Amino acid sequence: MSATMIFVNLPVKDLDAAKGFWSKLGYSFNAQFSDENCTSVVISDTIVAMLLTEARYKDFTHKEIADATRTSEVLLCLSAESRTAVDELVDAAVAAGGTEPRPAQDHGFMYGRAFDDLDGHTWEIMWMDPAALQG
Repeated sequence: MSATMIFVNLPVKDLDAAKGFWSKLGYSFNAQFSDENCTSVVISDTIVAMLLTEARYKDFTHKEIADATRTSEVLLCLSAESRTAVDELVDAAVAAGGTEPRPAQDHGFMYGRAFDDLDGHTWEIMWMDPAALQG
């Protein structure tokens, strides 16, 4: 049985700017699933963010597209290998033009920060002590 994958589909206002942003964070793109209307950001072996121009995104829904800079549509959370990795990714996102919507949350066994990408989508980056996961 193969691992379940997740494809997060997000509308973007400027596809080239979005690709530049994610490239600066060190992510790669799958050219097989990318064209002038979308790009496939490979986050891990099982997580892919599909960034679609708003026109292409509208092909998949009859609903109004949320303006993520003004409303919350979804909170995306990615795990990180360490507290340092959390800081490195969020700092890189801010340096690439993203914003940090709230202060870090430090609970000792769990540490997290967040960034909003260029289109306002909130990405939470979280590290949890493996010992705490084992109960």
